[in-house]
Amino acid sequence: MASMTGLAIPGPRCMSRMKACRGAVGAAALMLWLLLVLAPRMTVAAQAQLLTIDDAIGPATSDYITRGLARAVEQHAALVILQMDTPGGLDSAMREIIREILASPIPVAGYVSPSGARAASAGTYILYASHIAAMAPATNLGAATPVQIATPGAPEPGQGEQDKDKKPRTAMERKMVNDAVAYIRGLAQMRGRNADWAESAVRHAASLSAKEALDKGVVDLIAADVPDLLRQLDGRVVQVNHQPETLHTAAMTVERIEPDWRTRLLALITNPNIAYILMLVGVYGLIYEFANPGMILPGVAGTIALLLALFAFQVLPINYAGLGLIILGIAFMVGEAFVPSFGALGIGGLIAFVIGSIILLDTDVMGRGIAWPLIATFTLLNAGFFMLVLGMAVRARRRAVVSGVEQMIGSPGVAIEDFDGDGHIRVHGEIWSAQSTYPIRKGERVRVAALDGLTAIVQPSTQQGSKEDSK
Repeated sequence: MASMTGLAIPGPRCMSRMKACRGAVGAAALMLWLLLVLAPRMTVAAQAQLLTIDDAIGPATSDYITRGLARAVEQHAALVILQMDTPGGLDSAMREIIREILASPIPVAGYVSPSGARAASAGTYILYASHIAAMAPATNLGAATPVQIATPGAPEPGQGEQDKDKKPRTAMERKMVNDAVAYIRGLAQMRGRNADWAESAVRHAASLSAKEALDKGVVDLIAADVPDLLRQLDGRVVQVNHQPETLHTAAMTVERIEPDWRTRLLALITNPNIAYILMLVGVYGLIYEFANPGMILPGVAGTIALLLALFAFQVLPINYAGLGLIILGIAFMVGEAFVPSFGALGIGGLIAFVIGSIILLDTDVMGRGIAWPLIATFTLLNAGFFMLVLGMAVRARRRAVVSGVEQMIGSPGVAIEDFDGDGHIRVHGEIWSAQSTYPIRKGERVRVAALDGLTAIVQPSTQQGSKEDSK
């Protein structure tokens, strides 16, 4: 049927076809949108990210782990594997890592690997905090007693002189150990692991092999390598932020996240030996610049080195008494060069420098102290500088006086006129009034025997040519 305007009106069958086409197009668009949104998530969800701790735990390590966990969340990773081989580390860095693990929305598997590795001290706490605790064969963990030093050779907490109950001998040590015990027991109870052995690891520095740790309920499983770990984790249920989550790890791919340039630079700067060198280079650079204004390079290099050292000290457990002794010692040794005290300032400065270097870092964690050979090297360099300054002072004291009345006595001169009594002579390029009891000829060499005010008492020279006169 046609309308009066000549336009065709579609029939019922055509209308139904158009609706069906529009529905199909809408469904296709919805499916395409879902694929675009969900496909990346589905692809990334089958991925595990591997972070590694293979040295002493410090500020650089905590920064690396913190940023690694944040990246895993951004990329929607399903699992983070924290592979560890560490002798321990700083308490502040360890606690920061544990806070990030406990708050992570992604399961974290602590894995002591490869064979022969260890998770000692701080590593044990991190393993207890992880959602899954695993070890490779022939690995060990434990020895979690907190340690620090106040003076060289001081016994560690829980060691040395103890009472019959094996308790630390000072109130501070007891506070440290009890705090560490409460902390690790809390982690063990949260993860359902052996809390009694955890306390023993803190109080008595107990250690376990991988097989013993599995038998005692300290770890969840033993895996030969990362693929074996993923196979064993498949189907396991873990608590993530107090919610059960089933792991599907059989077909997971693993992406290793290596430390970037920032982490490597931070690790280099916060190495106690490097920070110690930077501080000394900075101090001596500034001293040299102040002594020689306008050199520029020593001042610029010294300022940069000192700022880097101060940044490192800001994140390291620094004993500020030690830092003050080092600076005071350097100031005393430099002061010896300007105010010769014949050893008093120099020796005192050397002693202050050595003591300050020894107590600079308030920690006894393996790998986080200043090496003794480095301290000895800089001590010898400073001692050499001090001996050089002292030798210069002694030689200056023995040298003949080159100014004043004493310098004029015995100086050679030459008569510039004939005189018998009063006349004039030239000494050191200067014309002096002269008196002599001997007749003096013009051009004759004379020697100053004494001074009477500004008049030189002279005699004819008895050692001709022995001294150079000034003309």
